[in-house]
Amino acid sequence: MRYDEIRTPSYIVSEKTLRKNLEILKYVEEASGARILLAQKAFSMFRVYPLIGKYLSGTTSSGIFEARLAHEEMKGRENHVFEPAYKDDEMEEIFKICDHVYFNSMSQFERHLPVIRKHSDVKVALRINPEFSTQEGHEIYDPCSPSSRLGIRLKDMPEKLPSEVTGLHFHTLCEQGFEPLCKTFSIVEKNFKEYLKQIKFINLGGGHHITKEGYDVEGLIKLVRYIRQEYGLEVYLEPGEAIALDAGTLVTEVMDIVDTGDIKTLILDASAACHMPDVLEMPYTPPLIDYDDDGVKYRLASRTCLAGDVIGVYGLKKAPSVGDRLTFGDMAIYSMVKNNTFNGMPLPDIVLEKEDGDFELVRRFDYSDFKERLS
Repeated sequence: MRYDEIRTPSYIVSEKTLRKNLEILKYVEEASGARILLAQKAFSMFRVYPLIGKYLSGTTSSGIFEARLAHEEMKGRENHVFEPAYKDDEMEEIFKICDHVYFNSMSQFERHLPVIRKHSDVKVALRINPEFSTQEGHEIYDPCSPSSRLGIRLKDMPEKLPSEVTGLHFHTLCEQGFEPLCKTFSIVEKNFKEYLKQIKFINLGGGHHITKEGYDVEGLIKLVRYIRQEYGLEVYLEPGEAIALDAGTLVTEVMDIVDTGDIKTLILDASAACHMPDVLEMPYTPPLIDYDDDGVKYRLASRTCLAGDVIGVYGLKKAPSVGDRLTFGDMAIYSMVKNNTFNGMPLPDIVLEKEDGDFELVRRFDYSDFKERLS
């Protein structure tokens, strides 16, 4: 498949960039002794799981469906799962297909204790809330916000961990560097130190921008080594963004140009609401390939009827025409996993850009994908 044969809109994932990211993560694993997991909530394109499985120790899931996906498509690798609450009828299957199960509260742990005791080979952990926020302005993504329901606060921890619990887990970051992790662990070490002596493994969660330029990789390696040597713990990291960072694009076509008086608006066949929800949720403005700071500014919006379905205002190097293609970057993580068919919008194709320069059409969606979700 050639580039000019790609239909719009399409997500294009670069195999070359994926491998580059994975090589960095593999270096961290080998140099630090950490075990790194793919957080599927950020990136679940299982077509590339065989590639990811060559570099990483396994996956982490946010529920039973992701756990099933990992079990089926990442065979031979560790399968971890965390969910704020589990349904009773899920637990037998979860304990059969997962190696590590994390609980968000003591009440959830106690509720499912009969199943836990039946599967003593599965490692069990509690998620803690360090009550130390490192984020500003994005409470929706802050697990340590004052009203957070995620993790057990120190005051609610048992005096001694139950014998079935051999691990602790915290997740406090969102696309951040090493320094916030270092500060968070110092708080955990200060307040939960007695518990660190009672466990065998610790999961430092996700949100680590390990493959982003400027990330202090050596600092991370040093911290992991310290934890392993000081407490004798197995250390896990579960980044999602780091694995597919800058590995994906979304190619779209200009369908119309509307002069709204203050600025010209390009109507695209891609949608913020449907195809890149973080644009409205965060808010977040994705990079545009060939963006020009000095170019004429245009508002880029969608063909949905949602008035606020606007991607952003961008400078373009040349005046656009109907039929032109525009390409957004950073569209692998938290895009495919969040997209939807609001307004009956078609889902973008999924395309893999192979390392040899060829393009593979991985999945094309159609009307049935919209209809069959509804009844």
